[in-house]
Amino acid sequence: MTPITSFAGKRVAVFGLGASGRISAEALVAGGADVVVWDDHRRARDKAAGMGLRLEDLVFGDLSGFDSLILAPGVPLTHPTPHWIVVKAQQAGVEIIGDIELFCRERAKIAPKSAFVAITGTNGKSTTTALVAHLYRCFGYEAEVGGNIGTPILALSPPAPGRVHVIECSSFQIDLAPSLNASFGVLLNVTPDHLDRHGSMENYAEIKERLVAQADHAVVCLDDEISIAIAERLRKAAKPVTFVSINNPMIPDGIVLEETRLVRRVAGRSLPIADLAGIASLRGRHNGQNAAAAVAALGPHGLDIATVQTGLASFPGLPHRLEEIGRRGKVLFINDSKATNSDAAEKALLSLTDIYWILGGRAKHGGIEPLRPLFPKVVKAYLVGEAAEVFARTIGEAIPYEFCGTIDKAVESATRDAERSATDMPIVLLSPACASFDQFSDFEKRGDKFREVALAKIAEQPKA
Repeated sequence: MTPITSFAGKRVAVFGLGASGRISAEALVAGGADVVVWDDHRRARDKAAGMGLRLEDLVFGDLSGFDSLILAPGVPLTHPTPHWIVVKAQQAGVEIIGDIELFCRERAKIAPKSAFVAITGTNGKSTTTALVAHLYRCFGYEAEVGGNIGTPILALSPPAPGRVHVIECSSFQIDLAPSLNASFGVLLNVTPDHLDRHGSMENYAEIKERLVAQADHAVVCLDDEISIAIAERLRKAAKPVTFVSINNPMIPDGIVLEETRLVRRVAGRSLPIADLAGIASLRGRHNGQNAAAAVAALGPHGLDIATVQTGLASFPGLPHRLEEIGRRGKVLFINDSKATNSDAAEKALLSLTDIYWILGGRAKHGGIEPLRPLFPKVVKAYLVGEAAEVFARTIGEAIPYEFCGTIDKAVESATRDAERSATDMPIVLLSPACASFDQFSDFEKRGDKFREVALAKIAEQPKA
C-alpha cells in the first residue's frame, strides 16, 4: 500500500467502494487523514464497514467541511449527467479527485524523481502496460504495475528510487487526476469509446491528451488522425516527445515497424531494434505498435539493444489477448476473449490464417459487418450466445457457419473441423467481437472457460 501522508490531518470523503475506493480510503487513513466513506449500494457499504472503514451517509450530510471528495472512476463526473455526489461537492466547493491524483500528490511529496510511466489509449493499454513493466524489470528495476489493468494504484508499494510505477490509465481516471505528471506519458491511439461518459469525441480526446501534455516526456503513436493532431500540438509546444508509428515507417525520428521489425529512426536513418517475428505474445501489427511504444517509454534504456531484444523475446503476454493455449496435434488454440468488439476482433483476424472462429455473445453497435473484408481468412465460424442469429445474417453465404450456443460445444465442433484441415497449423480462435454478459460476468470468465475446454481437448489424444 501507498499511505497518503500528503493528506494528513485533512477531512476526506470517499465515494464509490469498489476495489479502488476501498484501498483509497485505507491509504488515506494510513497517512493520517480523517476519512468517511459511502456508496449507493448497501452491499458495498457493508463490505467497507467490515474492513473497519467509517461510514457516513453523504446523501443527507453536509460536504462543506471536507477538503476533498475521492470519487471512484466508475461514478459519472460529467455525462450523461453528474452523479448527485458530484453536484453536492461542486456546490460545497470541494475538490473532486481520484486515486491516481492521490498517488501523484504523494509521489510529489516523497519521491518526485521516481520513475513513473502512465499509459493510455482506446486499445492496447493493458498489453503495453505489462510489456513496459517487463522491460523495466529486465533493466533491474522493481516494477509496480496497476491502475486500470487491475490492481488499484494505491495498493502498490510507494514511489522510491529504483522502483518504477507502470500505470494503465483510463479516461475516467485521467479526468480525476489534474496533476497527473508521469516521467513518460504514452498515448497509443484514440478511437470512439465511452462517449456516453464524456459527451463527445472532442471531450474524450482532450482527456486523453492531458496525460501526454503533462508528462515529462511524451510518447505518441501517429496511427490515427486524432493522435496525429495531438502530436502536432505537442511538437509546436516544444514538448519532449518520441513519435511511434506502424503505418508510416519513414517518419524522420521515432520508433517504427517495418514489416515485423522494430526500427529506431534518427534523422532519417534506420537503426534496427528487434524483429518481432516468432514472438507469439507480440503477434500482429497492433502488438507492433504496443512494442514500439513500450521501447520508447524506456527512454535511454531503449538504446541497450541486447537487453531490449531479450526482454521482448521473453515477454509472456497477457491472458485473453491472443493467448496461445496449446496444441492438439497440429491444431493451435488461441484465446482472444478480450476482443469484445469488432475493432478488437479485427486485430486477431489480421494476425492469423486458417481460422476456425468462435464468436458471439452480447452484440455491440455495428456488429461484425466491419469485419466482412476479413471473412476470407476464416474457414468456418462457430456462433454462440445472443448474437448468433444476427451474426449469421451478417455472414450470409460468405463462409460456412454453425450454431453452437455455448463455448464448450463450439470448441468441440471447431476442433473436429480443424483436425481435418490440410494445412500445417489450423487455429481454433475465440475472438467473440461481443460483450460477454449474456453468458459470463466478464471477458475473463469467458476466456477461462475457453481455456478449460481447450486444455481438456489438448489432453486427449487426437483421433487417428
